[in-house]
Parts: sequence; C-alpha cells; structure tokens
Amino acid sequence: MDELPEREEREFPKPPKEPTQPPSTPAARPMPPAEDTTDADLHPRFWEAQLEAARRGSLAWGFAAFFIGYGGYYLVVLILHAIRPSRANGFDPTAPPNTGPLLLLAFAPNILLGLVPAAFSWWRGNGLRSDFGILPKRRDFKVGLACGAIALVGSWVLAVVIIAISGPPPETDLTRLMQGERTVWLFLFALFAFLGAPLTEELLMRGALWGALEHYRIPRYAILVLTSLIFALIHQEVWRTPVLFVGGLAIGAARMITGRVVASMIAHATNNFLPALLLFAVAG
Repeated sequence: MDELPEREEREFPKPPKEPTQPPSTPAARPMPPAEDTTDADLHPRFWEAQLEAARRGSLAWGFAAFFIGYGGYYLVVLILHAIRPSRANGFDPTAPPNTGPLLLLAFAPNILLGLVPAAFSWWRGNGLRSDFGILPKRRDFKVGLACGAIALVGSWVLAVVIIAISGPPPETDLTRLMQGERTVWLFLFALFAFLGAPLTEELLMRGALWGALEHYRIPRYAILVLTSLIFALIHQEVWRTPVLFVGGLAIGAARMITGRVVASMIAHATNNFLPALLLFAVAG
C-alpha cells in the first residue's frame, strides 16, 4: 500500500496570556483637570460691556457724528435766539401761549442730537441695534432704573445744597410758563423731557461719543467723567452744571456696566421722571 502523505502541520495562534493587571475602567482612570472657562481679558465687573464692544465693531465715526450733531444743534439754537422776539416789555403771565410754542420750539434742535448719530450708524456702521444696543434686555431695565434712581436722588440733593448756599436758580421760560395759565405746552414739554431728551441725548453722548472714545481705548472711567462733563456743558445752564454732571455720572454708569445705550436711556428717563411728573401735574 502506498504510504499516506504526511499531514501538513498547521500553526494555530497561541492563546493570549492572562493579563497581570485588570484593564483600566473609566472610574479607575484619573479625571482630567477641569477646563478653566474664564477669560483673563474680561474684567469681572465689566465683562458684559467688553463683550458688547467686541461684537459691535468700530465706532471711529462716532467723533464725526458727535461734532456734526452738536454743531447742527448749536447752529439751530443760535438761529432761534436771533429770530426770537424781544422781551423788553417783560413777561405777561396771562398770555403764556407766546412762551409755550417758543419753549417747545427750543427743543426742536435737540432732535439733531439723536438724528445725526442714527444717520451715521445706518450709513457707516451696522445699524442702531448693533452699534448702540438699542433693543432693551431685562438687565438693561434693572441697571437703568437703579442708576436713574441714583442720578435723581444725587441731583436733587446737590440742587438743595446749591440753593441753600447761593439762593434760588434764575428764572427761565419754563418757570415763567408754570406761573401762567396751564396749557397743553407744559404737557408736551414734560412728554419730551421724559421720552424725547433721553433718546436723542443718549444717542449722541453715550452712543456716538462714548463709542468713539472706546474705539481708541480710552480708559472707561475717563470716558465716564468726560462724557458726563460734556453732557452737563451742552445744556448751557450754568446754575445746573454741577447737578447735571452728577446725574450724568450715574446715567453713564448704566452704559459702562451693560455696554448698551438703551440702559443709559432708561436711566436718563428715570432721572427725568419726577420733573416730568411735576409738569404733568401742573399742566393738568
């Protein structure tokens, strides 16, 4: 018989060696260190304003908007004063309509203060919502109301001190009008003081001017003081300049904390609330 061919030897894999240590489990592995999510570049108190500034981009055009807006305002004021009728015969409290329309007309130039920054924002910037944070958030109301209340109390306390030292303030068209017949002019004046002035003045001061200074990396507290001083001076009321400066500091603080102009608008309106309410009562 023929011999059977020898069976080929096959190599079979050797069984794995028993591990000397148990495999590591997720619980047994050392936990990685927690990631630090804080940004060292953000100020712990003003982080919100810094984020808003980074999102809005350049407001270098704010200087042009400020000077053109205030220049136009001042020019119109000069024209109104030039065409204003003389008061050589004094004021007649029985005929306040002659003063009422003029008093309201004096606020017409104020519209330029807000209109020019708004036009620049649409033309050179990214719009009011992006450049100035014009849409309010819940936090804007909280900060704005708090800063406005501080501005109101601080301004009134300082006004009382000034009156005690130097006597009552000089008479103005508003005080003359309040002495005469109660008319709709007082109501319109109060409405503009409560809603109109905070909108236009804040777009100019804490919007265009603040944004331009912030663009050139001026320290935030220097911006606060400078804008408050200019805010007081543009009112051109010597007696009220210290009062307006103190109020401007508190109003500007709302802008400095949130980075949005709408917060300072709310603070400004809060500061004007009681005077406007007084005028509403007188006009009623």
